[in-house]
Amino acid sequence: MTEAKKKKARVELDEHKLDFAQIKEQYGTSFNETAAQTSQGLTAGEAANRLKQNGPNILTPPKKVHPVVLFLECLFAVFNCLLILCAIITWILYGIDPINNFSNSYIGAILLGVSILNALIEFVQIRKSAAILDSFMNMIPAKATAVRDSALVQIQGAELVLGDVVYVKMGDKCPADLYVFFASDMKVDNSSLTGESDPQPRTVGVSSFENPLEALNLAFNGSLVISGEGYGVVIRCGDNTVIGQIAGLTGGEKKRPSPLTTEINRLVIIMSTLAITSAVAFFLVSYFRSGSLNTALAFAIGVLIAWVPQGLPATVTMLLSIAAKRMATKNVLVKDLKGVETLGGITMLATDKTGTLTKNQMTVTYLWTSETFSSATASVSFDAAELQEKPFNLELPGIRDILNISALCTRARFDKIDVPIDQRQILGDATESGLLRYTAKILSDIDELGGKYPKVFEIPFNSETKWHMSIHKKAHATGKLTLYMKGAPERVFRACQNILWTNGEATPVVQVHKDAFQTTYENMAGKGHRVLAFAQLLLPESEYPVDYAFDKEANNYPTTGFCFVGLVSLEDPPKHGVREAIGHCREAGIKVMMVTGDHPLTAEAIGRKINLMLSDTKERIAKKNNVSVDQVAESDVSAIVIHGESIDGLTEADWDNIFSKDEIIFARTSPKHKLQIVKRAQSIGHLVGVTGDGVNDSPALKKADLGIAMNQSGSDVSKEAAAMILLDDNFASIVQGITEGRLIFYNLKKSIRYVITHIVPEVLPYLFYAIFDLPIALGGMQILVVDLGFELLAALSYAFEPPETPTGLMKLLPRRPVSAESIELLRERHEEDIQLGLAREKDLEKDGEEEEYKPSFGVIIRSWFSPTLWKRAFAKSAGEVLVDTNALLWMYIEAPIFEYVGCQIAFFLVLYRDFGITPSESVNIQRNGGWTPDPFVFPNGYTSTKAEALARAQSAYYFGLFLCQSFNLFACKCLITLPFGKYPLQNHFTWITLVAGAAFAGIIVYVPPINLGFFTSYQLLPLYWLVPMAAGFLLVFYSGLRFAILRRFKPTSWSPDIQGLRMHPTRWSTGR
Repeated sequence: MTEAKKKKARVELDEHKLDFAQIKEQYGTSFNETAAQTSQGLTAGEAANRLKQNGPNILTPPKKVHPVVLFLECLFAVFNCLLILCAIITWILYGIDPINNFSNSYIGAILLGVSILNALIEFVQIRKSAAILDSFMNMIPAKATAVRDSALVQIQGAELVLGDVVYVKMGDKCPADLYVFFASDMKVDNSSLTGESDPQPRTVGVSSFENPLEALNLAFNGSLVISGEGYGVVIRCGDNTVIGQIAGLTGGEKKRPSPLTTEINRLVIIMSTLAITSAVAFFLVSYFRSGSLNTALAFAIGVLIAWVPQGLPATVTMLLSIAAKRMATKNVLVKDLKGVETLGGITMLATDKTGTLTKNQMTVTYLWTSETFSSATASVSFDAAELQEKPFNLELPGIRDILNISALCTRARFDKIDVPIDQRQILGDATESGLLRYTAKILSDIDELGGKYPKVFEIPFNSETKWHMSIHKKAHATGKLTLYMKGAPERVFRACQNILWTNGEATPVVQVHKDAFQTTYENMAGKGHRVLAFAQLLLPESEYPVDYAFDKEANNYPTTGFCFVGLVSLEDPPKHGVREAIGHCREAGIKVMMVTGDHPLTAEAIGRKINLMLSDTKERIAKKNNVSVDQVAESDVSAIVIHGESIDGLTEADWDNIFSKDEIIFARTSPKHKLQIVKRAQSIGHLVGVTGDGVNDSPALKKADLGIAMNQSGSDVSKEAAAMILLDDNFASIVQGITEGRLIFYNLKKSIRYVITHIVPEVLPYLFYAIFDLPIALGGMQILVVDLGFELLAALSYAFEPPETPTGLMKLLPRRPVSAESIELLRERHEEDIQLGLAREKDLEKDGEEEEYKPSFGVIIRSWFSPTLWKRAFAKSAGEVLVDTNALLWMYIEAPIFEYVGCQIAFFLVLYRDFGITPSESVNIQRNGGWTPDPFVFPNGYTSTKAEALARAQSAYYFGLFLCQSFNLFACKCLITLPFGKYPLQNHFTWITLVAGAAFAGIIVYVPPINLGFFTSYQLLPLYWLVPMAAGFLLVFYSGLRFAILRRFKPTSWSPDIQGLRMHPTRWSTGR
C-alpha cells in the first residue's frame, strides 16, 4: 500500500489537544470564547479565497464506472467470451468458403447477438439498481449558519471553509468537523460514527483524551445536535472530515468474488475444456478421414457450438434479475445481481445493534413508585412473575407525578403540535425524548401542560451533578412553586429526605427504603436498561414566594431535602420482528453475531431478548456454580461477549475459539475492529453478511461478502459501501432475502442441470459421424434453435419454481457450512498455494487496501503440472456447489443416454419406415455422395430426394429432443423430494413453457417456408413422437429411482433444532 493510501486509511485529528490561541493561529480565524455571539469569524473575501483554494465542503462522490465501460465488462464476461469466440471462428470459416458455408454468416451473427443480449440484460439491471440508489444519496451537506464579518449568515454547507466559525443548535447536523469553543448544554449523537447510542456532551477546553472520537471538544460532520447549542471552528472539510476519512477506508477495501461468480467461472472452465478438447479431436479425426481442411473446420465448429449452451448465460442473468425484482417487492434493493444468491449462502451474519436490531429510540419499560413495580404498558410482559410487576395504571400513587416530571423537567420538545402525537418528531436528548413520547401517549393535555405550569428556573443535566432540575409555577397546599428533578439514581436518591411509599404518602427514608431502592435499581440496570430517578419538592411560599429570583451563580436553590418519587427504566427496544428473524436465521444454520460500539451489558441484554444469545457465558456459568471463571471449561461454553479493547491482542487460537461459539457478541468496537472481525471470519471459510447503518459500519459492509445497509436510517457512506439495501429498514426482510437466495440457488442448480443435459445428445451425432460415418442427426442451425428456442423458455420457468417444502429451505444447513474440518482443509490448501507460488500470507491486521497478489504466468503454467492441484480438482467438494459430481453425472452421462437413444431411434425409424433405409444403408449413402437434393428412388419404392429423407429424420431427432427435454424439465425439478406427486406440477409457468416450446418447435418443423431455413420437413408424422416420449417417461422414472437410492446413502443435511428459541410473538416483537 502506498504512503498516501496508508495516510488516508487512518483517522488523523489532533486539534482536540490544542487551546483556543493555538486554534486561532493555526486556522487564521477570530472568535470570542467568552461571548461567542460577538465573534468576528472570517471575512467574506477570505472565505472566498479559501473556498477557491481548497474546494467545496463536500464528500467526493464514489467513482462511477462509465456506462460504456460497464457494458463492456458485462459483454466480456467469461461465458460471453466463449460465444464471441465461436462467432468469430464461424465467420472465419464463412470467409474461407462462402458458398458451402453460407449458413455460417447468420449463425455467427446469432451467436454475437446472444452474447450482446446477455450483456444487455445484466447491464440494464445494474443501471436500474444504481438509479434507485442515487435517488437516496445526498453527499452534499445542507445549509449551515456561519459567522462572517461579525454577523450570522446562512450559507450552503458546501461553502464552508477551514477557519469558519459555525453556530449549531438542537436539531442541526454538524456541517463539518468542528472545534467547539462555546457550548451551552450541547449534546451530540455520534452513533453513526462510533455506534455509541448515548448522547455525548460537548465541552470546551483542551481534551485529555488521546482518541479524537472520544474528545468532548470536537463535533463531527454528520453528527446530530440533540440538545443545546454551540459555536465551533471548522477544522476539517469534505473528504478530510472523520466521515470522509472512514469513507476513504471503505474505498480501500476490495471484495472477493461472490460464490456464484466463482462457481460459474468453474463451470465455464469445465465446459470450455470439454468443448475445445472435443473440437480439436474431432477436427483431427475429420481431417485425416476426409483430407479436406474446410470440411474438418466446419465439423469442428459444429462440435464447438454443440458443446456451448448458448442460452445458459441469458438464463442465469434472467433468473437472477427475476429474483432481484421479486426481492424489490419485499423492500430489498439488490445492487449486484450475484448478491441475490450470496445472501442465501451466508454462514455468518454480523449485525450492528443501534438502528439495525433496535429502533434507536429510547422507550420506557418499567416504573417503580410507592412500593409498586409497574410495566410501562397496559399488559404484563412474559417475565412478570419473576419481576412481580403490575400492569400500568395511571391511578396508581406516584405514576402521575412521574409523568408530570417527565413532561415538565425536560428540554425535549415536539417539532409541531398541530398534528397527532404519533406523527410528531421530537427534538432533544434520546432519553428525554423517550420520556416525553411515553408521557404524551398517556396525558391528553400534554400540549397545555407547559403553559399551565410555566418554568421559572432550570439547571440542565451536566456530567458533574448528573441531574436535571426545573422549578415551575405549580401551586400546592404550602406554596405556589414546585421543584422537579430527574437524573442518576444514586445522586437523586442521596439528595432525598422523604420517599413516596404505600398509598403515595411521603415517608422519611429509612433502611428498608434504601434496600428496596437498591434492589429495584440493580434489577432494572441488570437488564441493560438505562435507569433514571425522579424527585420533587413542594417549595414553601414563606421561603420561596412566587416572584423569588433563583440564580444559578448565587446557588440560591434547594439541593437536598427532596421527596423521592420513583425510578423509570428505558431501553432502545428491538425492532418489531427482529427476534423472530434472528430465530429463523439460526434455524437455517446461520451464525448471527452482534458487532456494536455499545456497552457489553447493554449489548448482551438486547441479545438475550432477540434470540441472539440463549445460553450462558463463561462468567454466568462461573457465577451460577460459584467457581472462578478460569475453572469453567471452554467446551461447556457456547456463548461469549468480547470487549473491543481485547480485540487487538487476540491470537489466531483466540479467534478460532471465539468463532467456535454458537452465540457471539462484540461490544465497544471501532470501525477497524469491525473490519478485522469480517476478515477473520472470512479467513476460516465463512461467507459473511454484514448489516449496518452507520458510517462506522461502512468498511465492514464493503469488505463483507454481502453488505446490507439500511435506507431510512443509514448514512450515505454505508449505502454506497453495501451490496444490498433494506428500503424499509426492516431487519426481518433479511429472512425473506435468505429464503429467496436459497431458492434461487436451488432453482439455478435445477436450471443448469436441465440446460446442459441436451448438450451430449447434440454432440454425439457428430462423434458417430466422425467415427462411423453415421448421418448427422442434428444440424448446426437446429442446435441453435434448440439452445435459443424452447430450451431458453423452459430454463427460465425455473425462476418461478416454488420451494420443494414450505419451510424446508430455512431448515437446511448453509450449503458450505464451516466446521473444524473445513477450517483445517482451507488452511492446508492455502499453505499448498503458498508453496506453489499461487498465494501469499495475508495480513489480517492490516487496514485499508491490500495490494492484490497476482502470480506470474510461469508460476500458473507450472502449477498445471502439479499433482497437488490435480488431486484437489477431483477431491470431494466441501459443502454443496452449483455443479457437483452428482450433477455432472446426470448432465453428461445418465440423462443424455435416455435422450440420445430415444432421439436416435426416432431418427432411424423415420428413415426405415418412410424411405426403407436401414442404418447400414444410411452409412453407405453418407459415404457415397451424401444426402443430395437430386430425385432418388428409395428401397421401398418411394421417390423423393435424399435431402428430404435426411431433413425428415433430423426433424424427428429435433422434435424428439424437445419432447425428451420436456420430461427432463420435470425430472430436474426435485433436489430434496421425489419427482412425483403434486410439487413438480405446481409451477404454472412450466405449462406455459411447454405450450410455447411445442409451438416454437412445431413452427420450426411444420410451417413452410420457415422449415426450409432450418433444414426440417413438415411431412414428419406425429406417430414418431411416441419413441422420444417413451424415453422421457423412462427418464423421469429413473430420476425418481436414482433420487431414492442417493438419499438412502446420503440423506439431506437438516439444521439441528436449537433449544430455547422464542418464536412466539410478544409486545416486544410485534409492537402491540
